[in-house]
Amino acid sequence: MPQKSGKLKTQKFYDRIADVHNLIMKFNGYENSLAKYLRAADLELNENSLVLDAGSGSGIVTMGFYKAGFRPRRTVALDLSLNLLKISAEQFKSASDNISAVQGNIVKLPFADETFDLILSCGVLEYVALDKGLKEFARVLKTGAKLVLIPVRPSLVGSILEKLYDFKTLSAEKMNRISEKYFEISGVHKFSFFEPIGWSKRVFLLQKK
Repeated sequence: MPQKSGKLKTQKFYDRIADVHNLIMKFNGYENSLAKYLRAADLELNENSLVLDAGSGSGIVTMGFYKAGFRPRRTVALDLSLNLLKISAEQFKSASDNISAVQGNIVKLPFADETFDLILSCGVLEYVALDKGLKEFARVLKTGAKLVLIPVRPSLVGSILEKLYDFKTLSAEKMNRISEKYFEISGVHKFSFFEPIGWSKRVFLLQKK
């Protein structure tokens, strides 16, 4: 029951702040920083690939992914907040016809085992048990496929975000320790101090064992 209660609390919170959250994400430069990183990452995708943006929020990660030039067969943007999904679906129209917005829970993904060639996820595992979230991501990823994980790291900005969004930041030590149960760690990327995304986030590039 507590888990269900927490899920509803998070869903209602993001439904309530959807417009403001979308406005902030539009103007903070995250999309350009993510596109730059993704262009340089070795993601091994092609026109037949299936991609999941898990906890897609306002769609900033998916938009950065398409801005980087990727054109997979299908991208699924999944989030708890129906209001955020509606906002992101409007934005996706300018990027591709092959993006589907789906409401769902990241710890109980509505997909079969070994479905996706890539998962993108930013600022969502902070709300759930990390082991449970990573295990579920590994379940729906194909063997050898990659996870681009962009968690909120402990920092001054991270501490402010913890209070504003009611979640827990994820340390590099915890990320490394739990990720290694399901993934090989291909790399960790630190954004430049001059990129606002770097004030609160880093990227872990993981490959399913």
